[in-house]
Amino acid sequence: MQDSARIRVVATPLRVTKMAKPYDPKDFYFHKAKAQGFRARSAFKIEEIIAKFKLVKPGNAVLDLGAAPGGFLQVIGEAVGEKGIAVGVDIEPIRNLGKKQIKTDIVDLLAPDALTRIRALHAKPFHLVTSDMAPKTVGIKITDEARSLELCRSALTIAEQTLRIGGAFVCKVFVGGDFPVFRKELRGRFDKVDIARPHATRERSYEVYVVARGFVGPKVD
Repeated sequence: MQDSARIRVVATPLRVTKMAKPYDPKDFYFHKAKAQGFRARSAFKIEEIIAKFKLVKPGNAVLDLGAAPGGFLQVIGEAVGEKGIAVGVDIEPIRNLGKKQIKTDIVDLLAPDALTRIRALHAKPFHLVTSDMAPKTVGIKITDEARSLELCRSALTIAEQTLRIGGAFVCKVFVGGDFPVFRKELRGRFDKVDIARPHATRERSYEVYVVARGFVGPKVD
């Protein structure tokens, strides 16, 4: 985990400024992922986050939501080891990753049987739930932010029903005007909530990851 010590942790939502560099879909981390056999550059993001916050131990159980094409799962599968389990679900199929501790299925998180299908893969509570889900952007910032938060709340709903007490939740989110509300929701369910922006994040992106630890249980109305 070469870049783990360099992860940036911020206390407040980031301000997104215009960058001078043009957008390059095949930048340094794209080529680095290809060279190291990762399916997506996102593998470096979860690698940094796991190392910085010490989220995974060998033998742990981890659930990855929106897991296709499998970048997160490649890292998580290594972290939990053969005695652990990494479950990945997505509405798109995930090509086999060749490790017995990694289980995947096609699951629509909004479908009524979503939890049943996840528990069929692993019935016990998870130590960590991750989500790298992102909406199909339309280029209208307020709309993209709102759709991102919808996905985060869907992920949080699943996490609340599958996490063990004391567990952790990592979720990608587009920072916007309603982000503080979501962060407050997380603080009502976890002991500690941090915001991280891994170095593999594209410079022009306004995404961050919320890292919530110490799950206390679902919010009671």
